[in-house]
Amino acid sequence: MTAFNYWHFITFGVIFLMFITGTLNALKQKEKKIKVGMFISVLVITSLLAVFSVLVVDKYTKKVSLYKLKNRRLLSTEQIIYSGVVKNKGNHLIGKVTFQIKLVNRGHLAGNVRAGSFYKSSGFFDFFSHGLNMRTQPQSITKEFVVAKNLKPGVSQAFRVYFKYPPYFRGTSQFTKVWGH
Repeated sequence: MTAFNYWHFITFGVIFLMFITGTLNALKQKEKKIKVGMFISVLVITSLLAVFSVLVVDKYTKKVSLYKLKNRRLLSTEQIIYSGVVKNKGNHLIGKVTFQIKLVNRGHLAGNVRAGSFYKSSGFFDFFSHGLNMRTQPQSITKEFVVAKNLKPGVSQAFRVYFKYPPYFRGTSQFTKVWGH
């Protein structure tokens, strides 16, 4: 779960006041159908506002930077290790820091990396290829790891993650992303 800060509680307070106001206005209605309809509408709208407010407040108050990212392949175990440092650049506690790595096969050799540049097998091809012992191999993989928990403002933490490296990848391009929640 995300670590809440005072901006979350201020936002929740405003949304709660909107819920109370909407509920009181719904109760003032004379027809029961209108009462129920207004109450359900107020409940749904304030619930959605609460969920989206958590996402928006997290985006603007939880800032994480990635430093000293290095990778190394272990050929004996067919794994790749990524190590680096994440730092909380914001003024609030971050509950979890997530590191995402995307590896794309032959990305920099092709000259451009776009979503449509790589073949993605269809279910039709998979149906017939399994009978012929033909296997299609994904040309990109994406992995996510939680690399830090309860990261205080201004604090850095080193991390190391590893996963199986596809042996058929040649000339890999990597795309990294880090965020806090």
